[in-house]
Amino acid sequence: MKLEKFEKEIQKTQLEHQETKLKGTFASVMIVGGFIAGCWLFVFILFMIRNGG
Repeated sequence: MKLEKFEKEIQKTQLEHQETKLKGTFASVMIVGGFIAGCWLFVFILFMIRNGG
């Protein structure tokens, strides 16, 4: 009885840890994606200004 309860607690802890890890991964990907999009936009605007667009 105690062993089953302990195993359920371990599974619950592992699931919570995995969800937290995935949230951090998603946030990191969004930050990197935003940086890339921002750099692209900056270069595009610079291109348009220099070529009289």
